[in-house]
Amino acid sequence: MPIDNAELASADYWNYRYEEIGVEEAYDWFRDWEQLGAWFKDHLSRPHAKVLHLGCGNSTLTSDLHRLGFTHQTNTDFSDVVITAMDAKYKDLNTVWKVMDVRQMDGLLDNSFDYAIDKATMDSMFHGSVWDPPDDVRENIDRYLREVVRVLVPGGTFLYISPRQPHFMKSLLAREDWDLSVETLPDRERGVFEYFAYVMKKFGQEKDSEEASDSTMQSGLETGDEQNRSDFAE
Repeated sequence: MPIDNAELASADYWNYRYEEIGVEEAYDWFRDWEQLGAWFKDHLSRPHAKVLHLGCGNSTLTSDLHRLGFTHQTNTDFSDVVITAMDAKYKDLNTVWKVMDVRQMDGLLDNSFDYAIDKATMDSMFHGSVWDPPDDVRENIDRYLREVVRVLVPGGTFLYISPRQPHFMKSLLAREDWDLSVETLPDRERGVFEYFAYVMKKFGQEKDSEEASDSTMQSGLETGDEQNRSDFAE
């Protein structure tokens, strides 16, 4: 277990965790497909779109979306342990798996994804006061969001699921690059926690992904990166 929550933002902790508990049994943070499937269907409207998973872990979300026809998916995580395992597990899906820190996604092109999805990744960057996050938390989130803005196409959408309440999150998520809205996802089944869906739509003219150049390899990868899906040195 981590000494404190700050360790959750390190690849070393997650590699240790995945090596200790294994990755064979899928785990979905902040609700699974049964609970969120209908919501994702409403917000991912174009199956031919390019989807980026930010901190994918060993979730089933990629395969769930693939069954809906989303075949252009790129999965990133800074744990090489989980990426190697997931690449092998889902090799038949022909999706891309990359070891990559979401705060520095140098291997991904600008303006190359229609959707970016985060389910617990940003939350792992938090520690300390929720009212006044430490400077390193603010810096990590700012670096992360700048990268998300960079890789989204104009008109692209960032979908972030979290139990963190809007009065804590809105000021951290607000940027001049996008429009921010919040939806409440009450846990009707358990009646315990509310989750929130933060929907950020990048300003600019939305383009049809089918018109995108094949040079982006249907995933937004830099030229030649498809040969290194699991060999990148979250």
